[in-house]
Amino acid sequence: MPEQLTLSNKMETNTLGHLRQEILNQIKPLVDDLPFALLDFPDHSNVGDSAIWLGEKQFFSDLGRSPTYVSNLKSHVSNQMEQAIGQGAIFLHGGGNFGTIWKSHQDFRVELMSRFPNQRIIQLPQSIYFDNYEAVDETAQAIEKHGKFTLFVRDQRSLEFAQCHFQCEVFLCPDMAFYIEPLKRQAPIQDFYYLMRTDFERSVMGKASHPGYAVEIGDWLTEDKLQIRIAAATSKLMDFGQSPEIARAMKYDRLAQMRMKRGIGLLSSGRVVVTDRLHGHILSTLLGIPHVTLDNSYGKLQNFIQAWTSDLSFMRTAETLEEAQLFAEGMLS
Repeated sequence: MPEQLTLSNKMETNTLGHLRQEILNQIKPLVDDLPFALLDFPDHSNVGDSAIWLGEKQFFSDLGRSPTYVSNLKSHVSNQMEQAIGQGAIFLHGGGNFGTIWKSHQDFRVELMSRFPNQRIIQLPQSIYFDNYEAVDETAQAIEKHGKFTLFVRDQRSLEFAQCHFQCEVFLCPDMAFYIEPLKRQAPIQDFYYLMRTDFERSVMGKASHPGYAVEIGDWLTEDKLQIRIAAATSKLMDFGQSPEIARAMKYDRLAQMRMKRGIGLLSSGRVVVTDRLHGHILSTLLGIPHVTLDNSYGKLQNFIQAWTSDLSFMRTAETLEEAQLFAEGMLS
């Protein structure tokens, strides 16, 4: 048994190393020496988006680069970005908002393409979902008119959709959170932690039941507003004298790190995790936590797992909550 565990650990390490190398191979050729922007910082409580941001920043840091201009949707000023990067590339934060589910992010993306034709815009790895063809046509027209849009996607289904509908270069690439530095798991305090969606991507209904076991069920969308205000105030003090661009970038990184720490604490609390969040799966993988996955409303998890992580030995996929419960108890033993 110890020999099998050692072999398994090597296999998992090789899988993570492969995913990190795949990101490097795919995106590095698009990084040049010009100043560049990294836009759409996820200034919200969803830990998964903070994990992606930190992976993106680590990727550029490993190449000896740092974005000259960063912004979130509310703070973005195109004129300031133009002054900061000139004709440099515009990188857009990855995630799961390419399409109609999170409209404000898609509107921002389309507006950028309209305002900066023929300037390289590179969409970091996304999952694609549209619920109407009018929105598909709007995006397709924006991409065609723009002329220099590059799209990275996280799964085969998104790749095939984009190749069918969009006139641009499309590449399959793992989620940028896999570029985070190695994570350390905290000591568990209960048997099961269920990280379950509470937003409109939720597809699993009902409540888990494990008689005789210690169980916690939650989501990671709730955060301490006081902590956020303290972090913002601390940033103002620590970054005093820095340029506004540098100060904003440092503030974003601190917020993302704080949210990531909260997510690691939640996932680490269970000896086994059950989740229908993609980054519940990805961070559990990075932390080495045994876990069971359930899908979201449009197949995002299973599409991603089929592309990249189906061979993980400490992960099971379930179709129903009842099946997830059985798998979780089996993994616990």
